[in-house]
Amino acid sequence: MERRQHRRVARTVAAAGIMLGLGTAAAGCSSSGAAAEDVKGAGDPVATLHRAADALRGAGSSRAGTSMEMATGGTRVTIRGKGVYDYRRRLGRLTVVLPGDPTGASEHRPITELLAPGALFMKNRGAGVPADKWVRVETASLSDGNLVTGGATDPYAAAEVLRGTLTAAYLGRTEIAGTPVRHYRGTADLSRAARYASADGRASLAAAAEGFATAEVPFDAYLDDEGRIRKLRQRFSFVNGLRKTPVAVASTTLLYAFGTPVDVLLPDATDIYAGRIAEDGSGAAAGGRAGNRPGH
Repeated sequence: MERRQHRRVARTVAAAGIMLGLGTAAAGCSSSGAAAEDVKGAGDPVATLHRAADALRGAGSSRAGTSMEMATGGTRVTIRGKGVYDYRRRLGRLTVVLPGDPTGASEHRPITELLAPGALFMKNRGAGVPADKWVRVETASLSDGNLVTGGATDPYAAAEVLRGTLTAAYLGRTEIAGTPVRHYRGTADLSRAARYASADGRASLAAAAEGFATAEVPFDAYLDDEGRIRKLRQRFSFVNGLRKTPVAVASTTLLYAFGTPVDVLLPDATDIYAGRIAEDGSGAAAGGRAGNRPGH
């Protein structure tokens, strides 16, 4: 009975995307009552958050951990992953670990994801895809712009959502993994974020603005003294095909070890699967057809 319920939850997750979570450093920060720090030192919160994506480009690259979770049917599903990201080339590599069965055993091999401008590549996707082939999905064709689908929010896309910040408050200083940070809480609008996003990210954010139940994205952002995101928790709301009421998805992005070398090689066209993808709960492009490799 429990196993059947777990598989039912997994199918629901597939309609939303694969979900992902890091869990270690994410629990390591809490807003202390240090809001007594001089607020003037933090600058205007909205303007500071608008510049967060640019600060990441200035940093060049980093290691990344992402966390995505959703509660459905009384069960909370979390998928875990980690990797590296190059903010200037907008290329990243993540290893996504799906949740185990009720006994704790893993039902799926980790999925390797390559993040590129306008595209998501997945290996070990399962559901009839040959083990040596990649699945390619165009992010602008997804109703969520791949903010949820891949089970991990693209770190730079997550930062660009903050370009749409409408309101924000500075809550004081705290620490994440020993790094002093400023804590901000606010709401961003995906339509506004799409207008001010980089050319590579504009179409995906516009798709998300249309596809989610609401374009408003509540968030908590933790920036270091150089304005770089160290932790970003965003809450998205979507309606999948199985239920009419919106489902809340919490996505957490952790960034650290800035300047880490990143070497991401996108697959050749011959390595990309062009067949139909079955729905099995291990990926989000279920039922679709894999795309071709973009020119780059």
